Amino acid sequence: MNQTRQDSPQHDFRVAAEDLERFMLEVLRRAGADAASSSAVTRALVTASRMGTDSHGLRLLPHYIKALQGGRLKGAPEMRFTRRLPATGFLDAGDGVGHLAGYTAMEHAVAMAGEVGMGAVAVGRSSHFGAAGCYALAAAERGMIGLAFCNSDPFVLLHNSLAPFHGTNPIAFAAPVTGQSPYLLDMATSSVPWNRVQQYGAIGRELPDQVAADGEGRVTRIPAEVAALLPLGGSDFGFKGAGLGGMVEVLSSTLSGMLNGFRLLPMGGADMSTPRGVGHFFLALNPAAFVDEVTFASCLADYLADLRAQPASDGGEVLAPGDREWRCLARRDAEGIPLDSANQVAYATLAESLSVQPLRPLA
Repeated sequence: MNQTRQDSPQHDFRVAAEDLERFMLEVLRRAGADAASSSAVTRALVTASRMGTDSHGLRLLPHYIKALQGGRLKGAPEMRFTRRLPATGFLDAGDGVGHLAGYTAMEHAVAMAGEVGMGAVAVGRSSHFGAAGCYALAAAERGMIGLAFCNSDPFVLLHNSLAPFHGTNPIAFAAPVTGQSPYLLDMATSSVPWNRVQQYGAIGRELPDQVAADGEGRVTRIPAEVAALLPLGGSDFGFKGAGLGGMVEVLSSTLSGMLNGFRLLPMGGADMSTPRGVGHFFLALNPAAFVDEVTFASCLADYLADLRAQPASDGGEVLAPGDREWRCLARRDAEGIPLDSANQVAYATLAESLSVQPLRPLA
């Protein structure tokens, strides 16, 4: 998953994952989400925060509460799944939380992959679903290769353009690894996710170079000046990220019959009553449909062993996608999940306004 890390000495407010789950479930239910929606949002946000993907973890809860209370999100959506062909289907998410749509769609995709070797599900009438890697990971945990895609409102410049056009349009890929945690890639097709700009702004931190631009298309490192993100590849090679963003757009909005991202309502706009109609796309592949289980496991293990054995330029080590996240998960499960000062205030406000027991910091 994408990394926006908070583990540093200045963040000494840490909570146990179990207490964070308790808090989220209570807050979501009090805001009008049903049991299935509350569970899905909590599962996705806590997974992201445990793995260090802070830009798509616990910091998003206040936004979802606002959208539920405003009516943008239906707390008890009437989702409908239609299986159109043996390996394809469409899920109408009923304007509910994107996390429930994501997990539900991947369940259908995995079920079809178990029957016919692969399953693909397009999702319409959905909303922001957090970290795309959560849904690819859900497939890998069932022994399948999983892919997840999503469009969003415009944050990202096209190559050589001045105005945002694509969303951050993530690509996530996960594969099961026998005896190890899954291989997990979760990346935005922009240089960084938009939530990272907000995260860095909240804690007073400068952005890396070549990831964002101001209103005149000039590269900036100051979060308050950012009007758009640069596509993956920055000023010189952004045509690659722009192309990948377009691929995700076609899969997410075109196959689901939704508006393309350029026409979507903004995620953080003033209108919290109108559903946005976000589109997703999920694919599950059954390795057994292509090669026997032993061969697949052996070949993937060999690949990862060769990859991790490569010499590192800085004298450290070469990591496979997911390695950093799994290490962070182990550390945060042992030491707690950190909340920066902005999130401490946001969570205290939620606790007071919804009459929920506050988070309990670890000693």
